[in-house]
Amino acid sequence: MRKMKAALAALLIASMSMVSFGCGGAGGTSSVKDIDSMTREEVASIAAADKRLTGELENKTIKWLSDWDINPGATGKSTPIDLAIFQERYGGEIKWIQCTYAERYDKLANAINSDEGIDFFYAGNFDAFPKGAIRGMFAPIDDYVDFDSELWADVKEANDSVMWNGQHYMAVVQVTGDNCAVIYNRDTISELGFDDPAELFEKGEWTWDVFQEMLAAHVDVPNGKYGIDGWWFESGLSATTGVPYVGLEDGKLVNNLSDPAIERVQNFMYDLYNNDSIAIGVGDYGWSDKPANIGEGNTLFYPCGLWALYGGDVDTTDEDTRPDWKRNFGENCFFVPMPADPDADEHYMPTNMESYMFVTGGHNPEGVAKYLDCKRMTIVNEAAKAIGDEQFVKDYQWTEEMIEMKLTMDEMALDNPVLDFKGGISTDLADMLDSSEYGVRAASRGTPWNESLATIKDAVDTMVNEANNS
Repeated sequence: MRKMKAALAALLIASMSMVSFGCGGAGGTSSVKDIDSMTREEVASIAAADKRLTGELENKTIKWLSDWDINPGATGKSTPIDLAIFQERYGGEIKWIQCTYAERYDKLANAINSDEGIDFFYAGNFDAFPKGAIRGMFAPIDDYVDFDSELWADVKEANDSVMWNGQHYMAVVQVTGDNCAVIYNRDTISELGFDDPAELFEKGEWTWDVFQEMLAAHVDVPNGKYGIDGWWFESGLSATTGVPYVGLEDGKLVNNLSDPAIERVQNFMYDLYNNDSIAIGVGDYGWSDKPANIGEGNTLFYPCGLWALYGGDVDTTDEDTRPDWKRNFGENCFFVPMPADPDADEHYMPTNMESYMFVTGGHNPEGVAKYLDCKRMTIVNEAAKAIGDEQFVKDYQWTEEMIEMKLTMDEMALDNPVLDFKGGISTDLADMLDSSEYGVRAASRGTPWNESLATIKDAVDTMVNEANNS
């Protein structure tokens, strides 16, 4: 079990270099932190000894366009181990081309047209693929990444599952179960008289039914007791059916809106709305999330990506040195997977793929490939994993129990991934499906699913078919 924990921590610390703290990136006043000299020497030794890292780089700089930086910055993280390996083994560096989340694609298009040589782009938001391949913004990567190599063997199947027109466009570094979890405060659950969701999960009893039962016991809107906060709960609940709204099967996109599983989860969310269990976007709660209400015991559940628990202490002038996640969610907060669909054949997980795209016209695809090899090495090299374990706990103050839960969620996601490509076809389709008026969020705002389905199904069919035939 100790090795398994170390392996997970390495995955976690690898993923720290790709965490986005909201649409504009993280703020804060912390100074940049590097790993200490002794650790850097150890990293250099490990990288030199691992024969799976081959070759050298003539061009040592790769350009990264994003709203967040891979390099250490104001989030409180140290230099990621994968970046340190890239620096030590290849003399590599990552030049960050900064943008806002909203302007990513406009800035990318301009950079391609002006031959700025942007090399790579994040694909883990599931809005870059396959539309970026269809539009020629991203290039196939098969000439640069060897998915049959030892470094990439355990994610070869994941990479093969997201091919387009017989080619790889996404480089999937790892599959994780951290896309959406239920964050809660154990004190609040205890005061309601329920068993801890973590204990229920371990016994196989953490389902939609008990989730709804807890909400019914807690919610008292006139007295400031709310149910579900956070912007991601609809997609998180939907994934537990095992059926994505728009899936990818045998290299073709599939519209699943008429699937009975989708109808089931939409009806469940409609019931939650009618029982006042949804806070965000309803009534006086408004569209601003209020994570501190979890710590104060006023809101019961906060479904969110686990990045919400990664942020360090970003204000060095504050005498309170606790990480932000403790300040928001309370000292006794914890998390569990989204509750299981009682009618599904497995406990499916909202799945994340840490993945990257090579930009068309990039000046250094070889450099990006070597950097991604370094990321893979932090996952498959035991010594690198151990360093990641120590660094993660130091930077983010997670407990052993939190690490164990994250490991379990990652294993579940790898065994039964649920990948939804509804955001990866076009902006029009993404806006339609994301609508709170007639899309997949509308049931949680009081619109019956049969009405939404009648409004959008034909249009979604048309856009999916157009993408498949392009």
